[in-house]
Amino acid sequence: MAVLRTFARPMLASIFVVQGYETLLRPERVVPAAEPLVRRVADRVPFVPADPESAVRLNGGIQLVAGTLLAVGRMPRLSALALAATVVPTTLAGHRFWEVEDDKERAGQRVHFLKNLSLLGGLLIAAADTRGRPSLAWRSRHAAHTVRRDVAIGKRAAKVSFALSAPAHRVGAAPRALAHRVGDLVPSH
Repeated sequence: MAVLRTFARPMLASIFVVQGYETLLRPERVVPAAEPLVRRVADRVPFVPADPESAVRLNGGIQLVAGTLLAVGRMPRLSALALAATVVPTTLAGHRFWEVEDDKERAGQRVHFLKNLSLLGGLLIAAADTRGRPSLAWRSRHAAHTVRRDVAIGKRAAKVSFALSAPAHRVGAAPRALAHRVGDLVPSH
């Protein structure tokens, strides 16, 4: 699987590195398509620039940096997540096939829309990839289970300790109580 990641991540990242670089150099080619979406989003999201060219450059810069990081395997989960966040506005701004009148152009835009949707799926898988290690969710569940088990063992040990310290009313009661309580300490599976 490590070999697969070594080749798959740069392949997935390549489009973002190239397109991010192109967008930084020539944002004017995508500004007209992005402008309506940028204006609507900038009104609702404070960190999105209201100027369409700045927003397009920001998106391109994120794609270039995150794509490069994903390609070289640095912070791959965060990089994939950042790239996924850039695919959504790019797709909604640039490939609105449902608004296109010409059948041939609509079919081309639909292909681009579905390609971006596929890229988004791949990025989400890459963002969830733990490289074979347990996920944070599994580790937290496992830690909680361990704590519960340790608390239960501690309670049993306290009961045995209390039973051993209690006065015995008859001869032989203490050894029987001890044997019974020590059996409680062994966790049952």
